[in-house]
Amino acid sequence: MTTVFYGSRAWGLFHRASSSSSSRVWTHPPFVGLSPGRGLSRPPPCRAAHSGVRRLPFATLSQQDRDFFQTLLPGRALTDPEVLEASNVDWLKSVRGSSELLLRPRTTEEVSQILRYCNARGLAVTPQGGNTGLVGGSVPVFDEIILSTALLNQVLSFDVVSGILTCQAGCVLEALSSFVGEQDFVMPLDLGAKGSCHIGGNVATNAGGLRLLRYGPLRGTVLGLEVVLADGTVLDSQAPLRKDNTGYDLKQLFIGSEGTLGVVTAVSILCPRKPSAVNLAFLGCATFPQVLETFQLCRGMLGEVLSAFEFLDSACMKLVQDHLKLTNPIKACEVFVTGSGVLSLLILKRALSPLAESPFYILIETSGSSAAHDEEKLHRFLQEVMTSSLVADGTVATEDSKIKALWALRERITEALTHDGCVYKYDLSLPVQHIYQLVEDMQEHLGTRAKNVVGYGHLGDGNLHLNITSPSHDPALLAAIEPYVYEWTARHHGSISAEHGLGLKKRNYVHFSKPAPALRLMWQIKSLLDPRGILNPYKTLPDRASTD
Repeated sequence: MTTVFYGSRAWGLFHRASSSSSSRVWTHPPFVGLSPGRGLSRPPPCRAAHSGVRRLPFATLSQQDRDFFQTLLPGRALTDPEVLEASNVDWLKSVRGSSELLLRPRTTEEVSQILRYCNARGLAVTPQGGNTGLVGGSVPVFDEIILSTALLNQVLSFDVVSGILTCQAGCVLEALSSFVGEQDFVMPLDLGAKGSCHIGGNVATNAGGLRLLRYGPLRGTVLGLEVVLADGTVLDSQAPLRKDNTGYDLKQLFIGSEGTLGVVTAVSILCPRKPSAVNLAFLGCATFPQVLETFQLCRGMLGEVLSAFEFLDSACMKLVQDHLKLTNPIKACEVFVTGSGVLSLLILKRALSPLAESPFYILIETSGSSAAHDEEKLHRFLQEVMTSSLVADGTVATEDSKIKALWALRERITEALTHDGCVYKYDLSLPVQHIYQLVEDMQEHLGTRAKNVVGYGHLGDGNLHLNITSPSHDPALLAAIEPYVYEWTARHHGSISAEHGLGLKKRNYVHFSKPAPALRLMWQIKSLLDPRGILNPYKTLPDRASTD
């Protein structure tokens, strides 16, 4: 059994809140804090003065329209303002619409009839899953009809031989994880918002998460989709096959399209077998080059059992300690120990150098089918990184409760940030060697204007979460951050959105990542599939002028 060092921790449950203001011309911040998840509170609203978005000439909802939907969906065409409140505002309380109608279909046929009617009438529609997005993509901007997938929540089939799951789009990710877990499988996707997010929304935003390093992106694990187009046409490409080389792979158009090309109603996804052995190492490094060297060595020595490689800087650790009262497990006084191999090495390291705050921390998870095999590989790796002084100190957990507690130090950073003031939040994809350089350059660029500039993220797939805090909303600080952060990302051949999507907040910055011909082609595809533009308007695609 692998050595386990672990210290005490704090754990809390929080509750969602809602706001009460509304507007017809929306102004938005490209930031905010807390990643949504089950049991976590919404952060307080942080607003910025940006260019207003003006309503496009869609039809307005009439009494005849209401009567049609009440007949089509008896008891599921909701108009009560109190019921609509939660669906009109995004989880971060940074985007607020004024929809007067929430539709809750149960079947693909009902979705088809809804869109056929709305297309004929010119009524705009906002598809909505769990409403856990961070870029304003899942709520109306004006009075768009909200089409909720919450009642499209049935598992349709699961093949225990192939591991292929077919389900409706409104299934909650955590519920699916529990369902396949009972049959010794796992979902290839794991998010902080798994208790609320829907699998259809995950697909529509091409969500990433903590296990992308092991299982790859959804573009590889989604085998088929059922999608309803703007005119009500049902496109069924759910064939549960791992190989289908017959023409264009149309499902890829809808993965990451954020509901602008069609409404996903069902998903076929490949689920891997559940690993029988899981280990999590929490290690401290003195420099970011050492973090990179550790990652390189990790990939070579752990190979097929490596399932996650995450990093956070010491400023993030201080935030979770100060605001959430979590304990740094490396510095904790309580130590629980089993085994002897890695134990003697870690005790030696602690004896030679007193426990101190590390500038960087990394979480390395292994998962496989043989505990002895995985632990032996992990032991050899830890021995190498410690004797070569790449790692200053560390702790290893094998028990589920301790593994979850160590993960909390990474997953609750965004919660801690919301206690630090107004949060300017950026989700960037960068070449791995440049990831922390942006944090350092931003710290130098902003100087004392920012309260904190911190970095953490999925090092294994080059995803940086850059967060900047100030005591309150500061237009001058925002002007210093943008467009600097996007220009820096473009110069280093990165992407302005790694996993959160574009939504409303980032759509007009997409030219930093996509050339004009690509943007024109995106608009052409949109015009082909949704010529009246009724599906999730004001999202994902930039203003047409920016593509010229």
